[in-house]
This record gives sequence, structure tokens and C-alpha cells, in this order.
Amino acid sequence: MKYVRFINNSRIGYGVLEEERIQYLDGEFLNPNSKLTGTYVSLQEVTLLTPVEPNKVVCVGLNYALHAQELDHSLPVDPVVFMKPQSAVIGPDAEIIYPKISQRVDYEAELAVVIGKTIKDVSESDASKAIFGYTCANDVTARDLQNKDGQWTRAKSFDTFCPIGPWIVTDIDPSQLDIQSFVNGQIKQSSNTRHFITSVPKLVSFISQVMTLNPGDVVLTGTPEGVGALQPGDEVIVRIQMIGELRNTVK
Repeated sequence: MKYVRFINNSRIGYGVLEEERIQYLDGEFLNPNSKLTGTYVSLQEVTLLTPVEPNKVVCVGLNYALHAQELDHSLPVDPVVFMKPQSAVIGPDAEIIYPKISQRVDYEAELAVVIGKTIKDVSESDASKAIFGYTCANDVTARDLQNKDGQWTRAKSFDTFCPIGPWIVTDIDPSQLDIQSFVNGQIKQSSNTRHFITSVPKLVSFISQVMTLNPGDVVLTGTPEGVGALQPGDEVIVRIQMIGELRNTVK
């Protein structure tokens, strides 16, 4: 199923996307008691929002060997974990704001995992059971500041630096998905999640050993090789097999 969060007639709604129309839910889709209402609205009549409002976005770096190689990093022994703030999160078709203090801003196409249950210190099996679904994300990065600082908080945390969307897809296998990015229609990244160094269940389990993950939290799983610079005016698309496209422009 494809779950969406959207604005229609100045009101936020939640629903299930069925081809080109949305069936309303009577509550948030992360609430297990929410039910379909039988009321529909056309996809063209709404504005899609980021599908969740995460309390935290936990990111994993260097989870593809070729990406680590292109950044001249050795492969990590444990997953490299960092975070993005809530203020970085934007939805589909929203603008990425190019910060004045950076001279190099990169795209990074990533598979995003949406947590559906509260978990702490769980096994890989229980981590899999806690996943609600998957969506597209762009881990936008001020690369020059990342290199300058030696740690990643500033480079990853600018407002608008975490586009997520356009919807959440459930019941798919995250281990065999084609993932691509495009800038102004030209393909920049093309890989498959089978090249993950650490699988999704292992990542979620590993993170849960550090912090409690709550419903609506998002885990970004790393980007493949091929990252590169964005410029104001660019259109950047993240496309993931069985999910869809996340489209944003740079301002």
C-alpha cells in the first residue's frame, strides 16, 4: 500500500493512494486504529507533504563500498551514524535552499526506512517487524563544510537538507531495489540496495542499541557512488524501484 500525507482545502489529511486518487483515512496512518473512510479525492487536487513528521532522522554514512571509495574513506567497522534535525525535513516538490556559507552542495539519493513501533535494543528480526514502510530521501550535504569540519553535523543539518517522500510504501523487500538520482534529467547515480554493506534490519537493530526509535522516526540507509554538486535552479530527482520519485528544486 502507498500511504500519503497531504493538504486539501487547507486541511491536512491522511490516506491511501489508489492509482490517481486518494482514499481518506480517519486518522494518521501510523495509528493502528485508523480506518479507511470510503471518501476519495483526486491526487491532482492535493498538495503532497512529507509523509511523516519524524521526531528524528537517523542517517547512516558509507553504506556502499564504492561511495566510501569515491570520498576516499576506508570501510567502517561499524555503521557510521549521524542525525539530521526536524527543521531539515521537507516534502516532495519543496525547495532545497542553497546556504550562503557553502560553495558545494551535493545530492545523495537514499532509501528511507519509516519506523512503525517503539523499539530499543532489538534483534534484527524484531527490527524488521518494527518497520512501517519505505520512501525516498535525499541526504543533501554541504560537502565543502563536511570536509572542513571533519565531522558532519553542520554539513548535513541546514534547513531543507532532508527531502522525504512522496509517499510510504509497505510490504516490499528493501534488499533488492534499484536506486537512482537525476539532476536536470541527467542520471547521476544508479545502483541497487543489494550493495548495502549493512542490511536494513542490521542497521535498525544497531541504531536501537544506541537510542529508542519511535513511530514516525526515519532511518536513511546511505547513498551509492556518483554524488555530485547541485546549483540553484537545478531539479533533482531520487527514484527508487517499487516506490516512485521524489522531486525537488534548488533555490
